[in-house]
Amino acid sequence: MSAGGAPGSAAREIDAARGRVREAGGEALLARLEHLDAVRAAPAPRPGPSPRPPDRGATADYDVVVAGGGLSLLLAPLLASAGLRVAVLDRARIGAAHREWNAGTAEVAALSASGLFTRDEIERLVIARYVEGLCRWHGGGTYPVRGVLDHAIDAAGLLAAARARAEALGVTLLDGHALLGHAEGPDAVALAVPEAQPGAAPRALSARLLVDARGAASPYATADLLCPTVGGVLTGLSEGDGERRIRPDVGEILATTEDVEEGRQHLWEAFPGRPGETTVYLFYYARSGDVGPGALLSLYARFFRLLSRYKEGDARLVRPTFGFIPGWSRLSAAPRAPGRRVRLVGDAAARHSPLTFCGFGANVRELAATAADLARAVREPGARATARDAPVHSGTGALAALMAKPAGGARAGEMNALLDTAFAVLHAMGNDAYAALLRDEMQPADFVRFLRETAARRPEVYREVVSALPLRAIGRWGAGLARELYRAR
Repeated sequence: MSAGGAPGSAAREIDAARGRVREAGGEALLARLEHLDAVRAAPAPRPGPSPRPPDRGATADYDVVVAGGGLSLLLAPLLASAGLRVAVLDRARIGAAHREWNAGTAEVAALSASGLFTRDEIERLVIARYVEGLCRWHGGGTYPVRGVLDHAIDAAGLLAAARARAEALGVTLLDGHALLGHAEGPDAVALAVPEAQPGAAPRALSARLLVDARGAASPYATADLLCPTVGGVLTGLSEGDGERRIRPDVGEILATTEDVEEGRQHLWEAFPGRPGETTVYLFYYARSGDVGPGALLSLYARFFRLLSRYKEGDARLVRPTFGFIPGWSRLSAAPRAPGRRVRLVGDAAARHSPLTFCGFGANVRELAATAADLARAVREPGARATARDAPVHSGTGALAALMAKPAGGARAGEMNALLDTAFAVLHAMGNDAYAALLRDEMQPADFVRFLRETAARRPEVYREVVSALPLRAIGRWGAGLARELYRAR
């Protein structure tokens, strides 16, 4: 919807988007989308009703209960293999894929290195490989990079295999069970887990450790950035050379087709998968408090209306993908678990890159370490996690915060101009440095060089950062970069 669009036209667009999602995914998937929008629209997410805390010495039903059956389902068989009694619950079906995933070589290797799957099993889940990826900016250039998100993963197959592995190891899977609240005692956590079926008696569950993997739906997902994302697996897009066609051996990591509109810089991604299929996303960066009611459905309306601006063809939505991806800028307090026997993982913890939002890659790279941390937390509640934040995140969070508050009006083109300058610098630094930033592996000294060379080409960047960030945030940014530079000496 354009800024000046009539309210009736906007409503019709949203109704049409609702119909197309229903057609491709059915009523259950549409209900999931509208549930996420409703959760986000709540003025202040709060934990639900709490049960009575377990008494000291109480015996728990499980060692670990994982709340949320998406990507964090991968943790369940690893924890069970460590001899722990594990349950997973989700308000819908555990192991249902609501996103598609792309990964690099390191992430693909980590899936087998964790012991969860063999190399051959992982190879069968890779449905496409690319020779390169592209970042392209409206009014600017195109910047290829190799070795980034260059494997398309069968998300549904991966989660189905993880579910089967979990069941084989004795993990209890509770489909249709939402976690409404919990109460922590000295030795266990009691969980309020009603049945999804109307009229059914609620389950009484307890665990030595609760793992909150509910993503943006968690009341503890307090990250300061949010990335509303919609799209899906499409057929019918035109293949061939040219910006508006799909090449099956090239992934489009980031692309823009217009300047700031509706107060947001919208970005596209396109990742070819099986022959004739491409996963296309549309998203934008936002501050958490700036995302209003109906954000996903409104974004879907834009997706369907403007897809032809991005790619040619007679597109058909085969499977919708959508969600809110929380991001933490590192300029504010991190999301925190509410007790010693509760851990946040995945999107709820928002420890992935605030710039690329590659939660899949971050979670998979740390999969074995996260499982080991959780197993230790069962024995030692409150033990510190061993995984360290990637050093480059101290710098990239400010750039994400800048993206979340782009200038409009006469300055609506400045964001694309800045992105074009920044990626021209990255490309000139060489593929190793360029790929390292997108993989969250760039070293602090290289990141400072990147900032310095970008500012040399575009001195206005100082004004843009200062206008988008409060002084306290700028101070935190500088202190974080200095700390990582000192550590890297």
